[in-house]
Amino acid sequence: MTGPMELVEITGENRDAVCALRVRPGQERFVASVARSLEDAAATPEAEPWYRAVYTGGEPAGFVMLSWNVPPGRSGLLGPYFLWRLLIDARHQGRGLGRAVLAHVAGLVRADGGTELLTSHHPADDGPGPFYEKLGFRPTGEIDHGEVVVRLVL
Repeated sequence: MTGPMELVEITGENRDAVCALRVRPGQERFVASVARSLEDAAATPEAEPWYRAVYTGGEPAGFVMLSWNVPPGRSGLLGPYFLWRLLIDARHQGRGLGRAVLAHVAGLVRADGGTELLTSHHPADDGPGPFYEKLGFRPTGEIDHGEVVVRLVL
């Protein structure tokens, strides 16, 4: 990382710069763009979307979005805390930024009373599965829309 990592609210001033972030070629099939993520958040208020731009060195370097403390019983939603999107710009990958974001988010969830953080990923050889496994996420045995559901116990 080129400086400390911070999570920053997305505003009219930084929206275009955050939406311009892109993963490496070939990774697009694993994570939606920031613009698509913001559209999904607006279209799915029942998922309790919470999102932030990831900054390092004073510039946008990524995006993270969770379902934040979803009340039990909402059909079709995993939770209460579900990592919905994690995107690190291609220029900032491989420097520990994704790990730093997840550690920070896990701390926020724990402080909010959460006992686990769920996410899901495509079960492809070149997908993000090993990344999540290294961070302590373990399969729950569930499959959601063709993706493997994994859990990090907090």
